Amino acid sequence: MSNRFGGRFSPGTRAQPALPPTPRHPHEGRPKWITLAATPFLLGAFFQGPAGMVTDLAAFGLVASGMWMTREGLVAQATFEARRIAKRPAIPRKLFGGVLAGLGLGLGAAEPGVWAEAGLIGAAGLALHQISFGLDPWRDKTAAGVDSFQQDRAQRMIDEAEGHLEQMRAAITRTGDRRLEARVAMFDASVRHLFDRVRDNPGGLSSARRYLGVYLMGARDATMRFADLYALTQDQKARADYESFLDDLEKDFIARADRLLDGDRDALDIEMSVLRDRLAREGLTGAATRVDPADRPALQSAEAQTLDDLLRTPFPGQKVPRD
Repeated sequence: MSNRFGGRFSPGTRAQPALPPTPRHPHEGRPKWITLAATPFLLGAFFQGPAGMVTDLAAFGLVASGMWMTREGLVAQATFEARRIAKRPAIPRKLFGGVLAGLGLGLGAAEPGVWAEAGLIGAAGLALHQISFGLDPWRDKTAAGVDSFQQDRAQRMIDEAEGHLEQMRAAITRTGDRRLEARVAMFDASVRHLFDRVRDNPGGLSSARRYLGVYLMGARDATMRFADLYALTQDQKARADYESFLDDLEKDFIARADRLLDGDRDALDIEMSVLRDRLAREGLTGAATRVDPADRPALQSAEAQTLDDLLRTPFPGQKVPRD
């Protein structure tokens, strides 16, 4: 049975709306190289006695675990920095990753009689880790004029919506179809785009509440029913209907996110117009201080005359020569 493949330029393919790129930390790829550098612990463990093998395996495991946690910390930091309003990560992953890596290095260098030197090597590894990857965010990012109560309420609503998305991903995995999983992942990215807009503008939660609650719960229930049906029957018509349903719902979520962004633009326009009016009343706007080109020579000559008068004015205590 032939399979139909579609792409961006294939006829009949729906154009997907553009989403903001996923934030990435510039050092996100470094931890894997450090893990590779620790492979001598893993390879050399099988050429030693039982105690040495366990020690080297534990050293490699600690370093690898520390680098995995460090990478997770870099991902969390990139997401934190990309948002205008965000809470600091609940777990300082980069700090814990540095501690695990330092313990792994110290354990790998430990020998009878050189425990102090092994401890210094571990401490040096922790210090180098902090220098290379930096510290975790320790303070929340807030914006002026944003109520903390509204922000907390919006975050609780987003956390609940995250649970609906997790259930959708778990349900579509039961179908065993990679293309369907990729399609749900695209819908997931669209919903997270709305999450970011709500985080930046918690006051717009009232207009997005139905999307984060009723609509997303409906999408979850539809996905679970479709996954159960498709896993048994492989019904292509049901699959087409489900993908069309996701297309329509995805457009609605992105449109709502764009309207929240337009609300921020409207607020900015209002603030700028109020400031312009206030400056105009005080005669400080560009229109109030603009000089007519015909009057510019006279103004320049007046400025030059004023400068000459200032140069002729004696300083306090200065004697003025008499003619």
